[in-house]
Amino acid sequence: MSELRIRAATPDDLDAVLAFWKVAAEGTSISDDRAGVERLVTRDPEALVLAERDGELAGTVIAGFDGWRCHLYRLAVHPGHRRQGIASALLAAAEERFVRLGGRRADAMVLTRNETARHAWGAAGYAAEEQWRRWVKPLAG
Repeated sequence: MSELRIRAATPDDLDAVLAFWKVAAEGTSISDDRAGVERLVTRDPEALVLAERDGELAGTVIAGFDGWRCHLYRLAVHPGHRRQGIASALLAAAEERFVRLGGRRADAMVLTRNETARHAWGAAGYAAEEQWRRWVKPLAG
């Protein structure tokens, strides 16, 4: 098995990332478009972390830090590359980033119905906090 390369996304990666999420990510987001991901990478060039194997995109995670909280989104591994340590490597890179920035605790957005993801997050040391619920309001119409 070839070496895994972990790196920050660049603007040149964005179309490939969006296509990758259609294959590897569960669910969709209001921000799953070129403009949304471009804003992320422009505002925080290290937030979108990619895993590559043999020059191919194998996984992603968004490791956002707002100065107060560390947020993880879009942890996705290509179905053909799962159970090979890619998610663990992405989370390790994200957590290292958070520590470097002064973060104290990371939280993850995990779809309730995504049983595979729930097991993966649990194995990585994350636990659901049932007393919290996410409240959302779309700002764009």
